[in-house]
Amino acid sequence: MRVLALLDGTIADPEAPLFRADDLGVTRGDGVFETILVAERQPREIGPHLDRLKRSAELLQMRLPERAAWERAVQAVIDNWPWDTDPEMALKLVCTRGIDGGDGTPHGFAMGMPIGEDTRRKRRDGVSAVTLERGFAPDLMERAPWLLLSAKSLSYAVNMAALREAEARGADEVIFTATDDSVLEGPTSTVVIAQGRTLLTTPPSSGILEGTTQGALFRAAEQAGWRTEVAKFPKSALFEADGVWLCSSVRLVTQVHTIDGTATKADAQLHDEVTRLYESNY
Repeated sequence: MRVLALLDGTIADPEAPLFRADDLGVTRGDGVFETILVAERQPREIGPHLDRLKRSAELLQMRLPERAAWERAVQAVIDNWPWDTDPEMALKLVCTRGIDGGDGTPHGFAMGMPIGEDTRRKRRDGVSAVTLERGFAPDLMERAPWLLLSAKSLSYAVNMAALREAEARGADEVIFTATDDSVLEGPTSTVVIAQGRTLLTTPPSSGILEGTTQGALFRAAEQAGWRTEVAKFPKSALFEADGVWLCSSVRLVTQVHTIDGTATKADAQLHDEVTRLYESNY
């Protein structure tokens, strides 16, 4: 089941051709996207997601349709989703730069998709991860903004290759590290660790995507009396932490129980508490 909406609110056939062969999103991966969890008709963190979509487009120096158009498309998908049989969906917003040699008019759409069983398994059982080198220093974003390190662009080939490498090593997920061995992010997630009653995550200035789910978790944690910190930390901290999670919009707050073949302190009660903190937002 998929529901596809254009930015004017029109519902389109998700199996019919939509892009031209010379669209720059197809030929060069030149575009941006966001994925939003919608539960019981309510899109989670829609404001931060649209803000991040805009920021990614600005980093790519591409035009982005107005916010109202995205909100219209989101609502069209929500209105046409079969909520009686499927109470959750992953809602993807995609915008490309348009056709090669065109006038720069962007091409965007919103599409609702079901939550897969593999995602539900990871939510329920947690994941194993491997650490992989990302190949850049944590200050590279400031020195080389043209590399688009913190943009959520359609150029995800490296991220997907990393996940295939994890699978080849018998793991579910990846945690990227910088050249100084500090922790960056996952290919499609933000890394959060617990040190006592403090939740810690890597700063976006290290060249990572600012996490919307991580932001919601930290907001709730602070209200509940936890400390939160955004700061660099080494790979070794993953093995010393009281808990490690990969936060993403659809997988939510996923516990990491094994890293590089070594078991982490995957405390079930702590995981339940952190999950409840996140869910308290909604």
